[in-house]
Amino acid sequence: MQATGGWWGRKSTPGKVETYTRWSFHFFAVVEVAAVGLPAFAQAGTGLAAWLPAVVIVHAVLCSRTASQALDWTRGRREQPVRLLGALGTVTVLIAVGSVVLSERGPGGEHVAAAASTVFVGVLSFGAGTLTLGVRGRWHVLAVVAGSVAGALLVQLPLGVAASAALGTAFAVLVTCGGLAFTSVFSVWLLDAVYELDEARETRARLAVAEERLRFGRDLHDVMGRNLSVIALKSELAVQLARRGRAEAVEQMIEVQRIARESQREVRDVVRGYREADLRLELAGAQGVLAAAGIDCEVTGDAAGLPVEVQSALGWVVREATTNVLRHGDAGRCVVGVRVSAGRVVLTVENDGAKVGDGGGCGVSEGSGGAGLIGLRERLTAIGGELEAGAVDGDRFRVTATVPLPSATGAGGGTS
Repeated sequence: MQATGGWWGRKSTPGKVETYTRWSFHFFAVVEVAAVGLPAFAQAGTGLAAWLPAVVIVHAVLCSRTASQALDWTRGRREQPVRLLGALGTVTVLIAVGSVVLSERGPGGEHVAAAASTVFVGVLSFGAGTLTLGVRGRWHVLAVVAGSVAGALLVQLPLGVAASAALGTAFAVLVTCGGLAFTSVFSVWLLDAVYELDEARETRARLAVAEERLRFGRDLHDVMGRNLSVIALKSELAVQLARRGRAEAVEQMIEVQRIARESQREVRDVVRGYREADLRLELAGAQGVLAAAGIDCEVTGDAAGLPVEVQSALGWVVREATTNVLRHGDAGRCVVGVRVSAGRVVLTVENDGAKVGDGGGCGVSEGSGGAGLIGLRERLTAIGGELEAGAVDGDRFRVTATVPLPSATGAGGGTS
């Protein structure tokens, strides 16, 4: 049971829906054998009891195989299984025709006729319902259902079946086949919708990251663009003055040095502003990014008045945890809380939808170089803080960062 739970837990939501859909159609084969094959076995005589259920089992296995390959085709993993669809249609027609012939002209009496009729309706309905998985378009699906109903009439009437009985059987085929066809079409639509929603969620997450990169690029361009233009102009002026032996060339180069040093300082300020995260901005940004990805995010507490180094370290925790909520797990809700008590700040980031064996949904990975648990612990350790991360209550994952406040600030940093 543990292995099965781990296998299921490691699947994404679309993967779980696809697995459920596949096994549902495999279960239809069991339903066909139970609803058609077993009654035929009970109704038929001893001479026919062996092969009537046998052909139903063969047909059910063929339907299961066709459904599997048709689902692969709908997901774009293989070409349309035309040959298998043709084989299923041919086998379905042969079994249906044979059942009608046996019902009307075969030996065995009423019991055999009842068994053959059951096989006729069941095989025709399950076969047509499975065939709708291998076609696209509303009209194609309707054509399969209408063809099955029309075929039921055309097969029975020439063999002498009473019109009223033929109409009743055709109506039974219409109801059963229509229900299975609707189930097939709806299952494919639901599976496609789940995959599209998952792709849209990943796209929103990538757009949020790209927007942050663009913001940093714009800030860097604004700082460096003007200064580099001035440096280029003054360097060119200094070259021209030096060629003429003018002493002003030295003054221009001194000015170039000053602007270059000023540019270095401004670039450091930009990078520092990016690396030393403002906790309040990071909390607002995390809430916006998660909301854009369809994740309900609740932020509690207040970061106002906290020291800069504390905000920077906790801001990195929020940033890293938010990134991992988007990348891992299948979160639907995330709660971020900031609490100040007993001279320390406690930040918690907790989400649901954590995957088994994946480090959790908002759990941060054991990375290096300033990211993951190692990088965050290094930042927190530098200011006397601690970091804890782990699963709680099954599918929930929690990251807790604790940072002591400097004695000068006391406990007046914020309130919960």
